[in-house]
Amino acid sequence: MTDHQHRNTTSSGSATTADTATVMPLDARRVLRHVGAGQSAAQAARDAALAAPWDAPVPLTPVRVRPPFPVETLPTWLRAMVDEVTEALQVPTDLPATLALACLAVAAGGRVDVAPVPGWVEPTNLYTVVALVPGSRKSPAFSAMTRPLYAAETALCEATEPARLEAALMARRARAHAERAATTAENTDTDEAMADAIAAARAATEHDEPPEPRLLADDLTPETAATLLARHDGRLALMSAEGGSFSTIAGTRYSAAANLEPLLKAHAGDMIRIDRKGRPSERIERPALTIAITTQPGHLASIANTPEARERGLLARFLYSLPTNTVGNRQIHPDPVTDTTRQAYETRLSRLVLDLALTPERIQLDVADQARAVLADLEIWLEPRLHPETGELAAVTDWASKMAGTAVRIAGLLHLAHHGTNGRHAPITGDTMTAAVTIARYYLAHTLAVFDTLTADPDLDAARRVLDWIARTRPDTFTRRELHRGIKSQRFPKPESIDPAIRLLLDHGLVRVIPGPKKGGRPSPTYQAHPNV
Repeated sequence: MTDHQHRNTTSSGSATTADTATVMPLDARRVLRHVGAGQSAAQAARDAALAAPWDAPVPLTPVRVRPPFPVETLPTWLRAMVDEVTEALQVPTDLPATLALACLAVAAGGRVDVAPVPGWVEPTNLYTVVALVPGSRKSPAFSAMTRPLYAAETALCEATEPARLEAALMARRARAHAERAATTAENTDTDEAMADAIAAARAATEHDEPPEPRLLADDLTPETAATLLARHDGRLALMSAEGGSFSTIAGTRYSAAANLEPLLKAHAGDMIRIDRKGRPSERIERPALTIAITTQPGHLASIANTPEARERGLLARFLYSLPTNTVGNRQIHPDPVTDTTRQAYETRLSRLVLDLALTPERIQLDVADQARAVLADLEIWLEPRLHPETGELAAVTDWASKMAGTAVRIAGLLHLAHHGTNGRHAPITGDTMTAAVTIARYYLAHTLAVFDTLTADPDLDAARRVLDWIARTRPDTFTRRELHRGIKSQRFPKPESIDPAIRLLLDHGLVRVIPGPKKGGRPSPTYQAHPNV
């Protein structure tokens, strides 16, 4: 072969190689390069797949933004306690802040109403629930915020003991007189004796022995709540740090057909009548039940299996808080709550509970013109958003339609927190109503997030959990078994139960399959997550 021919052949061969590089896919070139370096074809294919470019993923349905509780809206003494409990226990601010509002509602519920406009009277009791994962220190926070209520309940029992003893003595005397009059009527059989017996019996019923004062209860069924409300002048608070209480009152723990009527009426203050066989009927003119529960997000999701709780409006009566989880990011040995802050909080709250409990008449708070204007602005903003076809709040109309009333209730509580019982002599200001509306908007944002979870596709929720695990651990690749071990959820009892979530992520381009090494038997698929995750 001549040099000229050799050069042409070399040139031709070079051109052929260039043409091949031009049309050969990038991944295939990487495979050939690795194979040429002595690497196995399987490993070369895996490396090429790992290095391949990604297409733009299709995002999952976005998760609602959940703002932190606007603690700046609280009065100074209340905010100080919330801030220091947040720091001392390393919990989200939402937890002690929501409990603080519930404690104010325990003090005011059934004793204070707010009249924002003529013909509209709003009570001041609240239904609240805070959902946090296990290990979030819910119980210590609950104890710190509610301790003054138990102290006030004890003090109330001591303060009313003399009057209760006197009433009990009068009741016993009245019953004894009624029995003697009845005996006389039987023996003499005269109209006059019969009239005396009837009058004595009627008088005896007017001298019932008053029960020991009670403000707080724990883990009640709706029927038990109604009985206790009747026994304690229509006032009661269900305060529980255990998530099972939420399932109990919603009817998912013991019965799918729980009687929700007492809970519905005790929120609005509508009369409750209870008829029981063999016992006198119970009638509660203006019931005021306050509920404060801390639970786990899973308990909220379980309520979705009880549509009656949503259809009857029970779920729409709660103020929901779904805080950001702090577990895993907490400081070790933070500063405790100072004695000054704790004593100020306990003194102010206990005093408010006792003053309102011992006030003979029910208080009605007025609203200043500026506050009415703030409330009207909220109603104007809210109304078009409730439209069943075009409103962005149409999915939560049952809750959002009560939002203005929620703001009024919170405004009344903030007013009392500022002024104590002296607040009856001054109207609620525009600043206080503005703060209340800000808090109501906070609960609206969290309610939207909670109701999303109640109606969410379980596969979508599972896919989000997988993404959370990926974002937290940042694995280069992972298998189904590794993913299952990492999540460790009762939701996924077996590795294969996580497959629907993986398929959803594959469909959205958020993960992809990577060729895995064959070590005998059926190989476990290996996955790689999109860099955006």
